[in-house]
Amino acid sequence: MLQKQQRRAQLVKNETKKKAYYHLPGLFEFYELYRVFLPLFREHREYFYDWCEIGSIYGAPDDCIWGGGRTSFGGERPEKVLALMQEYRISARLTFSNSLLGEAHLQDKKCNALCALFEQHTEPKNGVIIHSDLLLEYLQEKYPGLYLISSTTKVLTDFDQFLDEVNREAFRYVVPDFRLNKRFGKLSQMDAGQKAKVEFLCNECCWFGCKDRKSCYETVSRKNLGESCQEHPCHAPDLGKGYRFSKAMSNPGFISAADIQTVYLPMGFTNFKIEGRGLGSALVLEFLLYYMTRPEYQIHVRESIYLDNMLDLF
Repeated sequence: MLQKQQRRAQLVKNETKKKAYYHLPGLFEFYELYRVFLPLFREHREYFYDWCEIGSIYGAPDDCIWGGGRTSFGGERPEKVLALMQEYRISARLTFSNSLLGEAHLQDKKCNALCALFEQHTEPKNGVIIHSDLLLEYLQEKYPGLYLISSTTKVLTDFDQFLDEVNREAFRYVVPDFRLNKRFGKLSQMDAGQKAKVEFLCNECCWFGCKDRKSCYETVSRKNLGESCQEHPCHAPDLGKGYRFSKAMSNPGFISAADIQTVYLPMGFTNFKIEGRGLGSALVLEFLLYYMTRPEYQIHVRESIYLDNMLDLF
C-alpha cells in the first residue's frame, strides 16, 4: 500500500512539471490592465500557480478590416502595446480572423503595417490568428516571420475535419470549436505532435446547442469590412443575460483550472485560450484570478489592480 501511494505521489509530481500556456484576450483592448498585471506576474510569482505561464496575448486595434471574431475597440498605439509585450517576452498575436476577405482587402494599409511591425520582433515570435485561406497564403508570402493560428471562428465541430486542420503544416496552433473540448476518446488518440498544436477555448459562454455560430461570426466580419448589415438573430434560450462567468462554468464545454491540471496536462495538452476581448477588463481580471492565481493571493492581486489610479475597470 505504501509503495502504491509513493508511486501515485511521484506521478502527481511528474505531471505538475508540465506547464499550461494561457493565451489571453485584449492585447490592444486591455493594455492598461496588462500594464499593471504583468509586473505583478513577474515580481510576485509566488502569487500564481507554478504550473502555468502566459503563452501569448491576442487582440486587434479598432478599425481593422481583417479583424474577426469580435468587433474590436482597442485604441492603444501598436508600438506601445508591442513594447510592453517585448519587455515581458510575451508573444503578441493579431486577431485577423475575418472570414469574408477578398483580394482587394489584402492591400489594406493599416493591417499590413501592423503585420510588418509585429514581424520585426522575433524574441519571442509574434503571430496572427486567421480564418481566411486567402489571407493565409498572403501572410506566408509577405510576412513569413509571423506564425499562424487557425481560428475557432471556423467552427470545426466535426472531429475528423478538426484533425485535418491540425495536420496542416501552415498552422502552429489550431483552436477547435469548444464543443470538441470533452471528446476525450478521440483526443487521447492524437499523437504528441498533434496535441502540441491544439489550443482549447476554455471559457466559452455560447449556447452549447447553437447551430448558427458560423453565421454569427460572419456578421462580425461584415461589420469589420464596413458593410451595413443587420445584427445576427441569436436564438440562445438565455439570450438576455449576456456573458456571465458563472454561466460559462456550467457550459458542457467549460474547462476549469482543475481540469487543466488533472485531465488535460496529463493527456499531453498544454495550450489554453481564454476568451474575453469583447468583455470588460473587470471580467478579464476575474479570469486571470481564477485560472492563474493561487486563492490565498487573489486578494493581493485584486487590490493591486483596483488601487491603480490609472486603471478604470468599469
